[in-house]
Amino acid sequence: MVMFNFPEQKSYISSLTNRIVESYLETRLTHHLDHCPLPNYGTVVNVIEDLKEIIYPGYRHLDRLNSSNVGYHVGYLVDRLHDQLCVLFERAICHGDGNMCECTAEKTYLAYELALRKSVEFLDEIPTIRRRLSKDVEASYAGDPACRSKDEVIFCYPGLEAVTVYRLAHVMHRLGIPLIPRMMTEWAHAKTGIDIHPGADIGEYFFIDHGTGVVIGATCKIGNWVKLYQGVTLGALSFPKDEMGNLVRSTKRHPTLEDNVVIYANATILGGETIIGHDSVIGSNVWLTYSVSPNTTVTIEKPNLKLRNTNFKF
Repeated sequence: MVMFNFPEQKSYISSLTNRIVESYLETRLTHHLDHCPLPNYGTVVNVIEDLKEIIYPGYRHLDRLNSSNVGYHVGYLVDRLHDQLCVLFERAICHGDGNMCECTAEKTYLAYELALRKSVEFLDEIPTIRRRLSKDVEASYAGDPACRSKDEVIFCYPGLEAVTVYRLAHVMHRLGIPLIPRMMTEWAHAKTGIDIHPGADIGEYFFIDHGTGVVIGATCKIGNWVKLYQGVTLGALSFPKDEMGNLVRSTKRHPTLEDNVVIYANATILGGETIIGHDSVIGSNVWLTYSVSPNTTVTIEKPNLKLRNTNFKF
């Protein structure tokens, strides 16, 4: 290790700073300089928390809400959310597909005009999202005999946490807001271990039990009363490319699950043409790349187990 005295250290730090800045010119893909500002990550997280406070009033930060004062509390949150979403949406719209286009006054103005409209359209969906999530809470309670109450689902279940963020992000995705829906679901992914792409189409009464390791791809279509266990992957079978060798991104790559399907732990179902028929059960560790008719149970044959009786002496 090279030892410096204090003045030498400061000189070295100065030269190191110059080398770091010079590296930005060499690796343009990993910096965002001289372009429209991006959505602030911390603000996105704050928006998620405010939205959860509205979705589940009385469960989060304030526990003394009642029918007399809840309107004031929600009104304050909605007004704050509107301001935050306008800025986030404007920045996301300016960023667009990430092609490093330059900021102009006209572009920013048009983006803000669109952001104003989209933020109200999103907030207008909150009552519908709440009704959807109340059904997810009901499905979680109905699907887990270890659950003692629906309050326990809201407080404790990572599956509901991930699905809550997904339902919010999915509406933004449907409104055409770039980047932010994926930021939201990846935040939930990091927190819960459950990876749901905001583009997935998920029906009512959806329940993810335990949850860690679940992956739901962007073009998945899932019906009503579907239940997934930990480690389930609903993924792509392959990644088709065009004549230039670029990935084709507009095709259906992920499976479809019809109503009342149950998929047990660590099962993998792949392919955009794969359909799991209604009222089917897919057992643990199954690998499926083709469709299954309704009312079918798919399991792996029982493996041969080798048992050995060992007496340990301590």
